[in-house]
Amino acid sequence: MRSNAMSSAQRNETAVAQVLQFLSFTIGKEEYAVDIMKVREIRGWEETTALPNSLEYMRGVVNLRGAVVPIFDLKSRFGFGTTDVNRKNVVIVLAFGEHTIGILVETVSDILSARQDEIRPAPKGGTAIDVAYVQGIIPRDKKNMVILLDVEHLFDEKTLEAAAG
Repeated sequence: MRSNAMSSAQRNETAVAQVLQFLSFTIGKEEYAVDIMKVREIRGWEETTALPNSLEYMRGVVNLRGAVVPIFDLKSRFGFGTTDVNRKNVVIVLAFGEHTIGILVETVSDILSARQDEIRPAPKGGTAIDVAYVQGIIPRDKKNMVILLDVEHLFDEKTLEAAAG
């Protein structure tokens, strides 16, 4: 009897371990998400210090508790034009590898939970952005899907070195 209870507990533990969480946000009419484990904080928009000869989608840098953090306009990064900032815009500060960056988004939507088996591969040509930046698609219902971004590819070493000047 006890071995059945243990195997049931082990199955529950495995199911819980497969649940991932993501922070979702909007850009235009689309909803995107990033792994919540990479999110360090969410900040209101503040003016940045522009750097000469920086990437067109880099808004500038901010001082975040003594660290200089580049802020990227995700709308511009995707080729959708520059974000007209207002009070509703937020910056999501992400940390991955040895990098800390901020991404300017329109609004933060929600914290999503999804099992690994619920994340669908991105169809080639199925999104308005380069499929190399998409880790997968999380279906919410028949019409709404959340595009899960792969921030390591979106902001790879080459991009981050170009941002540093």
